[in-house]
Amino acid sequence: MLLAWCAPAAADVRHCVLPDGQSVFTDRGCAEVGGTEQVEQRPVVGNVEKKRAPGCARNLDDLLFEMNTAFAAHDANRLAGVYHWTGMSGSTAYNVMERLDAIVQRPLIDIVPVMPEDQPTTDVETAAPRPVFTEAVLADVAAPETPAAPAPPRPRSPVAVRVEQTLENGITPSRTVFGLQKHFGCWWIKG
Repeated sequence: MLLAWCAPAAADVRHCVLPDGQSVFTDRGCAEVGGTEQVEQRPVVGNVEKKRAPGCARNLDDLLFEMNTAFAAHDANRLAGVYHWTGMSGSTAYNVMERLDAIVQRPLIDIVPVMPEDQPTTDVETAAPRPVFTEAVLADVAAPETPAAPAPPRPRSPVAVRVEQTLENGITPSRTVFGLQKHFGCWWIKG
């Protein structure tokens, strides 16, 4: 009987927006907290540009957008939302979070994807071009050797993201490089 009396009553939770734009969730009326009720909008059906939401960055553009948004707001929690935390201990996670907070507080100059370096096209030991074998040479047919057409370049994926910033004085450059990790179809940054 006592437990039934202590059970919480079901309450309607309202999403209120204060005059300064801050969101508040309350079980009271929005007018009581000095705000107006935020009405949930139904999604628009049709050919509408996708609004990016925090969470899984399905491509590099979404990841860079989320990182830029985190830096613009100086919000370490938002940057942590695209960090790859898998397998990290609690104490390491606290250290990473402190590092992320320090990084987002610095003035941002640019966020740049880092591409892998090109593979060398010469033999490393002799620094001579690799031989080109054509069908005529392999068949022992006396024909002039023609160079093979170069292979089309493979599409390259970035291997890291470089954050260019300045220190608080606005003059001294600062650079942070985050590795990239693709996990469960999402792009994540890692330290």
